[in-house]
Amino acid sequence: MRRTLLLAALAQVMAGPAMADLALATAKNCMACHSVDRKILGPAFKDVAARYKDDKTAPEKLAVKIVKGGAGVWGPLAMPANPQVSESEAARLAAWVLSTK
Repeated sequence: MRRTLLLAALAQVMAGPAMADLALATAKNCMACHSVDRKILGPAFKDVAARYKDDKTAPEKLAVKIVKGGAGVWGPLAMPANPQVSESEAARLAAWVLSTK
């Protein structure tokens, strides 16, 4: 019984930040064009994480793209700017996207 409770608590702690950032991505309309594991209009977040895995400047680059938008990296469809996302939220979202390996 005690081991089961410990494992449940550990699972909750491990999933907490990921779920919170998924909630933020949903609240900021990122999930309208993206998914964690499959392409919709934009690339899957796991594909973004794979592309930028060795790029030390990726968190900053992605945070800027989240707020200002971008084009040409994933094809002809441009990602629109999202002025509803603050700089700190963009940094959290970028870090979360990069963790979705």
